[in-house]
Amino acid sequence: MKNSTRHILSITIVLLLGSATVQAQNWPQWRGPGADGIAPKGNYPISFSATEGIIWKAELPGKGGSTPVVWGDRIILTSAIGDGAEGEDGVLCYDWNGKLLWQVGLGKQTPGRHARGTGSNPSAITDGKRIFVKFKSGTMAALDFDGKVLWKTNLQESYVRYEYFWDFGTSPVLVGNNVVMAVMHEGSSYLLALDQATGNVVWKADRNYQSGRETPQSYTTPLVITEGNRKTIVVWGADHLTGHDAATGNLKWSYGGFNLEKRSAWRTIASPVHYQGIYVVPFGRGRFTAAMKTGDSIGKSEADFMWKITGIGSDVATPVASDGMLYVLGFNSVIWCLDINTGDQLWEATLPGEGGVFYSSPTLAGDNLYLSNDRGAVYVCKVSPEGLEILNHTIFEDNFVATPVLLRNRLLLRGTKFLYCLGK
Repeated sequence: MKNSTRHILSITIVLLLGSATVQAQNWPQWRGPGADGIAPKGNYPISFSATEGIIWKAELPGKGGSTPVVWGDRIILTSAIGDGAEGEDGVLCYDWNGKLLWQVGLGKQTPGRHARGTGSNPSAITDGKRIFVKFKSGTMAALDFDGKVLWKTNLQESYVRYEYFWDFGTSPVLVGNNVVMAVMHEGSSYLLALDQATGNVVWKADRNYQSGRETPQSYTTPLVITEGNRKTIVVWGADHLTGHDAATGNLKWSYGGFNLEKRSAWRTIASPVHYQGIYVVPFGRGRFTAAMKTGDSIGKSEADFMWKITGIGSDVATPVASDGMLYVLGFNSVIWCLDINTGDQLWEATLPGEGGVFYSSPTLAGDNLYLSNDRGAVYVCKVSPEGLEILNHTIFEDNFVATPVLLRNRLLLRGTKFLYCLGK
């Protein structure tokens, strides 16, 4: 091999490793660097309370359910600025020490209908150059890291009015030069790709399936997966798991068979999980869980599932998979560990406490699982194939809907009232 070739290869490897390292040091989207609920390696806080171990907490200007994203020393989250119909859709930026650097209003908010819902449920996403946000009002925008609005549009004004029973919750995803949004509701549903730099429409793909009343409504966030040498956008909702070509939006593969009786009110909230070519989806309002291999054709059905189980599932919290195990968090404090290849149950545990609902998804750091619920309970649990051990159970005077963020040896918790930073 010539020296110049070796030199080019060395530079390429260094750049690739450097890019992966930078990504791991940030939390650019709802479920972390890999969009899978797995935290980068670190020495994260375990022993803390509602009064001890808090480095700082910042009071928020209004309600929001979105998970913070982190890039460099900037923490970004969406939130109402003000209350009720008089409040605005807002984007907030804090530094790593909890100082509010800027907040930007993007127009009148549409408040949440659900007691724990808000007009700011979707989480922001960033590539380190731009910040992309979406709100229940229909507003979608891109900002730079100084808070300058680069472009803004409203999907409800451009297309159809939203027909959701509850509050819009789907977060945008990035792929190539596009930011992609899924709108799956009772009306005409679609995927939309906008150019990241301009906000111009690159493509729009309809996604409509016949189903019972409310079942077409989906609050899930798509996955971006590499299949071969192309990117695929994987979407879960309306009783179908579908794979779409990221460059065009065209349907590549699909699984149906989740709701053969076309029952009503089988809306989907928990997002799909991807692990080593396996997709897992909870469905049926938390009563079922199924797994399937990466799709290769349109029209696959229940006969093509790897496995399906009844009586184990998650209605809201998205499961997390690691080391061949799948952790499924039920609506009311029950957690299961399954073998992701077979669906076999390894164990079941009930979390202690005074109740509360887990709208927040779990985050896994090594073998410690971080959980939070809407009554302010935060759990740190050691998990293994043998079972679950409670390491910490703390109650905050707040409500948690956002997913815990674990980064650089710190724990970020976004509550209704405050943004908390815990650590040493």
